Amino acid sequence: MTDPRRQVPRTDAVLSAMTTEVDAHGRDAVKAAIHSAQDQVRAGTIDPNQVISHARAALRTGPRPVINATGVLVHTNLGRASLSTAARTAIQAAAGTTDVEFDLVTGTRRQRGRGTMDALRAAVPAADDAHMVNNNAAALLLCAIVLAGSRDIVVSRGELVEIGDGFRIPDLLRSTGARLRGVGTTNRTTVRDYTDAISSDTGFVLKVHPSNFVVSGFTSTPDVADLAGLGVPLVVDIGSGLLAPHPALPDEPDAATMLRAGASLVTASADKLLGGPQAGLLLGAAALIERLRRHPAARAMRVDKLTLAALEATLRGPRPPVVSALEADLTELGSRADRLAAALSERGIDAVAVSSLAVVGGGGAPGVELPSAAVSLPDSYAQPLRVGMTPVVGRIEQGRCLLDLRSVMESDDDAILNAVLSVD
Repeated sequence: MTDPRRQVPRTDAVLSAMTTEVDAHGRDAVKAAIHSAQDQVRAGTIDPNQVISHARAALRTGPRPVINATGVLVHTNLGRASLSTAARTAIQAAAGTTDVEFDLVTGTRRQRGRGTMDALRAAVPAADDAHMVNNNAAALLLCAIVLAGSRDIVVSRGELVEIGDGFRIPDLLRSTGARLRGVGTTNRTTVRDYTDAISSDTGFVLKVHPSNFVVSGFTSTPDVADLAGLGVPLVVDIGSGLLAPHPALPDEPDAATMLRAGASLVTASADKLLGGPQAGLLLGAAALIERLRRHPAARAMRVDKLTLAALEATLRGPRPPVVSALEADLTELGSRADRLAAALSERGIDAVAVSSLAVVGGGGAPGVELPSAAVSLPDSYAQPLRVGMTPVVGRIEQGRCLLDLRSVMESDDDAILNAVLSVD
């Protein structure tokens, strides 16, 4: 009776319990989902009583919702920033017919997403104008196409970075036909390195924030203010999407400060520290923004109405979850961990509330650790929690599965409790 094949529920029995799903998806699709769940029972990854729930989960379309208990606030593999309730509501409202490029008063066409652009300019008053594309890589690509063409982009060798999954900024920029003029060395670059490289064939100077690593020791790099006024546009890629200074991240560059220091354009991601949808932001001089907006390539990089709606709601609405997580009170995090651990211990589970360290992640604030609190479980819980009906992703540390609460909304605490209890 220990043979898992003897414990697999019969297909016809499961089908009879899933008549609603059969009506919605068709008998063949439901049978395929049941067979997949049955295979997981045979492999020992789920219990026999989980076949129906896993078959239902397999029938869902799109990515599955996951509770991020890793302690990484902006987790790229888990979709980066979680959208606020206001942004989610805005997406639902925008899913139908909208006035995205229509003026209801005059009955004529208007600038696409004007409300979102107004919200961006209000959020960063130092920017004369703003534009959006589908991600930050596209923002850099558009700058290279429009401002450089086949001319030079001057950039420090220490900032020719790889940002993940083999994606390298030099490869992106060269793909446009622009020439890269690397200046300085990996650890030290001076203003003179830049001035010696600038010529009549220079399209712009690019400064890239090394947002996912730290170079320490014998290092030097000019500030943005030192590079302003060199006679060519200065484009600053801040990466993480911080629009204004934040006390918890004093060394993280922000758009407002870079523009006030003299940057011509700032590029950033919207789905990191800003807490919005995936998008690339371009902020800065009105004349340059207009050149970018009017170039034919901008059409291929434009965002859809759902992204416009989500970003405007993020900018105008309450704090998004990533900002709330960044600013979470450590005492409250500890109290939440204590409550969860106590509730699990009462049920005979080896659960302990512990101190932990969270990070920003998502290519932001490298080296910054945020004090946090976690629920510590035996490491055997990690895999069942990931494959449960409500997947919970933690991290393994010193042989224990930690569920770090800084990256978890308090409203999800009960879901975590139920997920852990369902493992036993």
